Amino acid sequence: MLKSYFKIAWRNLSKQRMYSFIKIGGFALGIAACLLIALYIRHELSYDLQYPQADRIYRVVVDWHMPNSRNAYLPAPLAGALKKDYPEVEKTGRLLAYELFGAGSAQVRRSDKVENNFEEGLIFADQELLDILQIPFIYGDPAHALDKPNTIVITKRKADKYFPNEDPVGKSLILNDNNGKPYEIGGVIADFPSNSHLQCDFISTLKGVELWQGEQTNWLANNYETYILLRPGADAAKFQAKFADIKSKYLMTNARGSTRIAEIFEKVTFAIQSLKDIHLRSEGIDDGLHHGDIRLVWLFGAVACFILIIACINFINLSTARSANRAKEVGLRKTIGSDRAGLVRQFLSESTLFSFLSFVLGIGLAWLLLPYFNSLSGQSLQFPWTAWWLAPLLIVSAMVVGVLAGLYPSLYLSSFQPIHALKGNIGRGSRRSNMRSALVVFQFTVSIALIVGTFVIYRQVRYILDKKVGFDKEQVMMIQGANVLADRAPAFKKALLQLPGVKHVSVSDYLPVSGTKRNDNLFSEEGKLQENLPVSGQLWVVDHDYVKTMSMHILAGRDFSVDLPTDSQAVIINQTMAKQLGLKDPVGKRITNTDRTWTVIGVVEDFHFESLRENIRPLCLAIGNGPSIISVKMHTADMRRFISSVTSVWNAFAPHQPIRYSFLDQRFARMYADLERTGRIFSNFAVLAIIVACLGLLGLSAFMAEQRTKEIGVRKVLGASVGNVVALLSKDFIRLALIAIVIASPLAWYVMQQWLNNFAYHINVEWWVFILAGLIVTVITLLTVSFQSVKAALMNPVQSLRSE
Repeated sequence: MLKSYFKIAWRNLSKQRMYSFIKIGGFALGIAACLLIALYIRHELSYDLQYPQADRIYRVVVDWHMPNSRNAYLPAPLAGALKKDYPEVEKTGRLLAYELFGAGSAQVRRSDKVENNFEEGLIFADQELLDILQIPFIYGDPAHALDKPNTIVITKRKADKYFPNEDPVGKSLILNDNNGKPYEIGGVIADFPSNSHLQCDFISTLKGVELWQGEQTNWLANNYETYILLRPGADAAKFQAKFADIKSKYLMTNARGSTRIAEIFEKVTFAIQSLKDIHLRSEGIDDGLHHGDIRLVWLFGAVACFILIIACINFINLSTARSANRAKEVGLRKTIGSDRAGLVRQFLSESTLFSFLSFVLGIGLAWLLLPYFNSLSGQSLQFPWTAWWLAPLLIVSAMVVGVLAGLYPSLYLSSFQPIHALKGNIGRGSRRSNMRSALVVFQFTVSIALIVGTFVIYRQVRYILDKKVGFDKEQVMMIQGANVLADRAPAFKKALLQLPGVKHVSVSDYLPVSGTKRNDNLFSEEGKLQENLPVSGQLWVVDHDYVKTMSMHILAGRDFSVDLPTDSQAVIINQTMAKQLGLKDPVGKRITNTDRTWTVIGVVEDFHFESLRENIRPLCLAIGNGPSIISVKMHTADMRRFISSVTSVWNAFAPHQPIRYSFLDQRFARMYADLERTGRIFSNFAVLAIIVACLGLLGLSAFMAEQRTKEIGVRKVLGASVGNVVALLSKDFIRLALIAIVIASPLAWYVMQQWLNNFAYHINVEWWVFILAGLIVTVITLLTVSFQSVKAALMNPVQSLRSE
């Protein structure tokens, strides 16, 4: 019997080629989209599951309610205090990834070589962090790799680069040309997989490290991320509630006698975050990591499901629309003894066959499109062809999708009464269906919502990239690794200023783009600490030419001057700092943090130095040394020649160090690469959804034209024009599109408004976006339907009416 079902299904598929192509093609596109997004979601949800004790590993996060911020940076002694005072804690380990203290990047070479290599992915960590994570070791002793000062662990790819075909344990690396401090390699670990939140190639020990005298016992300096391993059976929620008293034990007793600092500490709350939540559930936590977003994961999952539903709707609509063509078959089968259950099985077998063929084609499409999807998403996804669960999962999915898509058509077709079916009374009723119209409206609604989302995301990206940010990011060359110049940096700067096209040169590690140093401090007006709460802000060490190089605007006071030695005790603050400190006339006022006091000599116009997701924060610029990045403001049309000139100067000063540079505008745009990728992914799936929906419209319009062939012939004989016929066949679809616009607009507005609320600076969702999206869908609908309508209208009416 089953063989007979599939034989009949194959005959119907071969007989109705156009409709079969639309069903299978739409299904295949929807399945391909689902497979690609399923790979993406699977990868995002797999983060940090490879660590053996992941269920018991947490990191500590802190909420500073005054000011309102959340981060993972904690004082050095916290790790020891947790292990000492709380029996639930089995191990604690610290991680220092703060670029302010040398993490992030470095110039690296073997101790027996002279040529440096720029490397990224340098962090500092305790030996205990390796114990907690249990990272696989290739060479060395995992229990003692970082337990001595000046030791370092490297990944296999870096071991292969610097020590090919040998065990490097015991050998040395030189960082940043500091020959007096070689780092002994204590071990080689496996490369971190792409689904680890921790990505690094060099792990230097924290043993014996003290950032400044007394820093390791200082409860007011927050620089370390702290990971904890709870004992088996420990209740994480109860532990979190219990260790909240850490602030009364340690923070409050280290407030240095200041009631205002004590007031800030009183508002602090600690929490623990599961290792498995770090990647996707760290919204609002400042930790310097690249994060995913669980909301984005589910949004893409919803989009994939909607595209598959649109494809299923095509199947349902075309199956029910062509019910008249199957009516006599149903009537005849029932007359000779078939029951409804048998007919349902017959039609479900047809839909299952369509589903299996679509899955085969969809898998092929997904495999072909995977490289393109990887470039869109910035991932390196691969099909898990060898996974034991893949084939069973695809087979079960094909059966489930086939049954769900074919359930309504099978119940609908099998419900025909034999006498009505054999008399041909089903045909007229099949032309119109409220159910079919509702499904078409759903397709239009999803398409319009996706188009609106694409427009909003694109406009937000353009708004960010085109917004005046308070400095000139164009034609600023950033030369990295300048710390190798050491005391030759001033001479190098002077040599650059002699080049044609160079306007200004500044030496500073603090720049208004991500990936450069940051330095949080608490500030107050001198003598006002007991009266007002201190203000949290950035303290950037710059040189005298920083403001000019970045083309920033001094609103009050003056810029730094190399001719005034007193400027070493002066600062320039931004507008936000002046406002939050309550300084109405800031110039000449004195401000202080916990260590120093400065005189304000100028106020710079607010500029964006973080993502536009955040409000502009208070900022101080102070004179000092920051020698690893040299910024060159230029004015040239021949960029290639200019770069060549700069390279020649560099080679004269650092012959053993290849020049490494980037441009400020490129680094600024890179801050929003994830946002641009989201927009591209969204727009591609919007186009895909529209294509799938149009395939269904093409099939429905072809069917309607076929069903009304004789009516069209009569109208043409009576004088109807081609335009009249096109309007006749198109008006129902246009009406459905207009209904979809009304439904989709408020839904799309709400979703996109929620998304825009993630940005402190964002566009408004304009009314014309919905009109434009609706117009696009309406025009596409009209073009799709008109293709069949014009074809029917141009048919010779003699042929249409010949059978009458």
